[in-house]
Parts: sequence; structure tokens; C-alpha cells
Amino acid sequence: MFDRCWKGARWLALCGLVAVAAGCASAPGAPDTRVAQPVQVKVFVAAMFEIGQNTGDRAGEFQHWYEHYWKGATPITVPGALNPVYCNTDGVCGAVLGMGKVNSSSSMQAILLNPAFDFSKAYYVLSGVGGTPPARGTIGDVSWASWLVDYDLGHRWAPEENKAGEPTFMPRKGYEDYRRFQINPALLGWAMKLTADTPLKDSDGARQYRQRYPDAAARRAPAVGTGTHMTGDTFFHGPGMSKQAQYIAKLYGADDYTITEMEAAAITLVIKRTHGTERVMSLRGAVNFDQGNPKETTLQHLDPAPGETAGGFAETVDNIAAVGSRLVNHIVTNWPQWQGGVPKP
Repeated sequence: MFDRCWKGARWLALCGLVAVAAGCASAPGAPDTRVAQPVQVKVFVAAMFEIGQNTGDRAGEFQHWYEHYWKGATPITVPGALNPVYCNTDGVCGAVLGMGKVNSSSSMQAILLNPAFDFSKAYYVLSGVGGTPPARGTIGDVSWASWLVDYDLGHRWAPEENKAGEPTFMPRKGYEDYRRFQINPALLGWAMKLTADTPLKDSDGARQYRQRYPDAAARRAPAVGTGTHMTGDTFFHGPGMSKQAQYIAKLYGADDYTITEMEAAAITLVIKRTHGTERVMSLRGAVNFDQGNPKETTLQHLDPAPGETAGGFAETVDNIAAVGSRLVNHIVTNWPQWQGGVPKP
């Protein structure tokens, strides 16, 4: 009797020690204690908001991605993240992180640290809408970031407390390592090579709205391009704030400011601290201009009368997914060449 009990106890002890690592079979009648392998994430798509449901209604930033990659996928709840993560069998995962720096970056941190996922070889597409200065973009444009710049980190003061025409912003020392990020030029090169000729949708409303602006860039048809994405928790608006954003981009040695948004630099900082930034992309579609036309005030543009809003939102969120999915599909289809790092162009 003692011998049988001792052997049984030793069997259970050994299984308890090695079940997770080596898949030891459970004793007869015992529950299966083996831990599921984490999802090997190849590409993670981050959106910031969705208007309603993930499918079947008016689309926000996530819906077209969801319908392309995760329709019917089981949601994976992540403690600390605003919304669940969805994954398909090809290793493409995605989630709605929330709007603003804190909201989005805290969700990203929770997802990155969750043991259900392996991000060690993952690429990231930070996807959403934004505004564009009329001198450099138009409604419906889709922009890959070449640089991400934090608009908020620094010192600001009121224009009336300054000499006329001089900047009212000064960088704060100590923020050098996380106030700007250059996107991997090789990855950006691949993105443009694969997506520059993507057919983009447009709308009659957007076409008519563009004519309110004298700028050639504002009046043209939508296109795929690159430039600096300016991340600010403040929804800055008007020609003065736009000029300041361009000033900051140049002050930091970045490219021309082309997109205003509220999340990408913060999310990238979180990714940098866990996996680096070599595989991060920011993709934004322009759904508004960052200032009014010469015949309206900034407040009038921020709070337009009925029927005075810019068209093209539905078309732009469709354009974003159409452009971004080309890069995502290429990476996944050619995973043996991409898993070790960005291939040479």
C-alpha cells in the first residue's frame, strides 16, 4: 500500500513540475493544466475609436480592418486595455486602444505585457484619422508617418506675452529621447513602394468643400504620401497653431508636418520600451483641415453651421484600411523574409 501511494504521489509531483514546459500528460481523471501557447503576433493594427459596432453600421477607424481580418474572431479580453484584442490564424491582431495619449498608450502597454501574446517579432500599424494643413494635404489623403513628434512636451506662453511674430514654444530639456521618433526609413520605403498607387475613394461633398481653400494641395484629389505626424492631446486648431506645429517639426529636425493626431508618439514610446521602434508604422487619413478657410474664423471652423462640414469621412476611413492592408498582407504572405527584420528594399 505504501509503495503504491508513494509512486502515485511522485507521479503527480513530476507532472506538476513539467506539465507547462514539456506538456506532461495529466494523471487519469485529473484536469488538463497545460498552458496554451501565446499568439505569435506578426502584425498588430491599433485603431483609436469606433463609432458603434465593429461591423454593420457607420464605420469608424476600426470597422474596415475588423471586417477584413477578424470578422467572427473570438475577442480576447486584456485587463487594463480599453477594448478586447482580435486575432486571426495568420497572426494579424488588432484592437481599439482609445483616444488620447494616456488612453491609447495604457491600452497598448497592457496588451504588450499580456502573456497571451508574443510580440517579439511583431510589426505595428497605428491607424486612424487626423487633420492636415491645407498647404500640404487634403481631405481623403492617406499619410505614412516619416516622423512622430510630440506637440505637448515643452514650454508655451500666450502670444500677447511675446514679441509679435516670434515663437511661443520652447522645448523642455530632458525630453530629448521621447519627444520625437523617426520611422524606420527602410520600412517607410516598403510602405510607399507597396501602397503609393492604391486607388483612393473620394466624395462629392469633399470635392466641393476643398474649393473653399486657395491652396493647390487642398484642392487636389486624395493621394498617398508621407510626412511628420504631430501628436497632441490638445485638439489644436487654426493657422497660428498649425504654424507652431510646423515650427516644432523643423525645430526637431523632422519632415514637414502633414498630419495632426492625438496618440501615435505616446503609443510608440510604450512599444520602444518593450520591443524598440524599428517595426512601427503610423498611418493616418485626413478627414479635416487643421484650420478654416480665409473667409471664416477658427471658431467658425471648429463649430460649423449645419451643412457646412467637410465631407469624405466614410471614404477616408475606407482609404486607410485599403492602403494599410497592402502592407499588412505583404508582410504576412512573405513572413519568412520579414520575421527577422525589415528586408532590404
